[in-house]
Amino acid sequence: KAAASSPTAKSNEASALRACARSIGLADSMALNLAGWTIRASVAFTLGNKAKGRKCRFNMDSRYTQLADVLCGFSTRLKKGEKVLIDVAETPEEFVIALIRSARKHGAVPMVNIQQARVSREMTRAGNAAQFKLFAEHELARMKKMHAYIAVRGANNIFESSDVPADRARLLGETVRPLMDWRVNKTKWVVLRWPTSSMAQQAKLSTEAFEDFYFRVCTLDYARMIPGMEALKQAMMATDEVQITGPGTDLKFNIKGMNAIPCGGEYNIPDGEVFSCPVKKSVEGFVTFNVPSIYQGQAFDGVRLEFSAGKIVNATSNNTTALNRILDSDEGARYIGEFALGFNPHILHPMRDILFDEKISGSFHFTPGQAYKTAGNGNTSRIHWDMVCIQRPDCGGGEVWFDGKLIRKDGLFIPTALKKLNPDYLLGKAK
Repeated sequence: KAAASSPTAKSNEASALRACARSIGLADSMALNLAGWTIRASVAFTLGNKAKGRKCRFNMDSRYTQLADVLCGFSTRLKKGEKVLIDVAETPEEFVIALIRSARKHGAVPMVNIQQARVSREMTRAGNAAQFKLFAEHELARMKKMHAYIAVRGANNIFESSDVPADRARLLGETVRPLMDWRVNKTKWVVLRWPTSSMAQQAKLSTEAFEDFYFRVCTLDYARMIPGMEALKQAMMATDEVQITGPGTDLKFNIKGMNAIPCGGEYNIPDGEVFSCPVKKSVEGFVTFNVPSIYQGQAFDGVRLEFSAGKIVNATSNNTTALNRILDSDEGARYIGEFALGFNPHILHPMRDILFDEKISGSFHFTPGQAYKTAGNGNTSRIHWDMVCIQRPDCGGGEVWFDGKLIRKDGLFIPTALKKLNPDYLLGKAK
């Protein structure tokens, strides 16, 4: 509040506060309360050019610190002496600082890489093989020195790369594949989005409401998922045939001998899935996905896939030409590299962001392209496209069967051991 009493002094004070707010990227109308900043606390900013200028004190949002501790302490389990690469895009400096401080608190050595989407677009749009090769070699050399990797990806425009030529995007993807493989298989890693106005628009929420939703989802008590995830892992690993049915869907495939991986906040935030993989040529039937998605900067709705001997033999959507162009990226793109069941109790509706959508409560996803080595069928591809279907009653319902036993109906798990993955238990409403 302005300390001065006269109208002129109050006006000058307000102008100074707005100038201070602009200097840290806040709009005038939200000058003193956006993204967790409030006028109280410990870091002093001097307003004015003189030593006697008035001081405005700000606190970092406590949620930044809490989330940073989840990423450094729970997700990557940083230890003394470990090196961690903090890779951020369009993310507030304050959160990057929170990550640095949390990494150091755990005794780790933080390194930071800062990206901007428009710059990345330009580097890719007219890039060539020599440039991409140099980039991949440089980044791989750095990644090989890291024990852990934390990626925070904001997006002010989710379609920023929509006009990048497909052949450039494909070439870059091929060139950086060794980098991605090393990061996934050789480091402790976690990836998350950063809440932006663009994401709020996707979710059809106000900026403030989406921000509250984001931190609620990302700071969920993920440890509560552990018993249910372990039970689902064991059920998957004991299963031969999976059948999934629902509106526009009747799929059968085999997961015999495949590993199953619980994901409860260690690799992605938000999290909440257990994934496995079909035997490569076992998939038969058809599936219709009721969650829209963005892939390679393009929007896809109503994707329907038909399979024969594991291969996608027919694919349609609102953008069938682009869909099939992506599925023709390479030989492995028309085979499935992942099957997963999602159960995050806070995520109920799609927002065209796969890190959220693949965790939707009562969903499954089926993934054309690259398989993970930890739970894979040997399929290789430059793409990995998680396609999502929600099976809750409000989205048409559906069933998941393991070897003829009903495992999940209309989004809720049926066996007693798996009920700990239902929303009431995960939210602490049931024992």
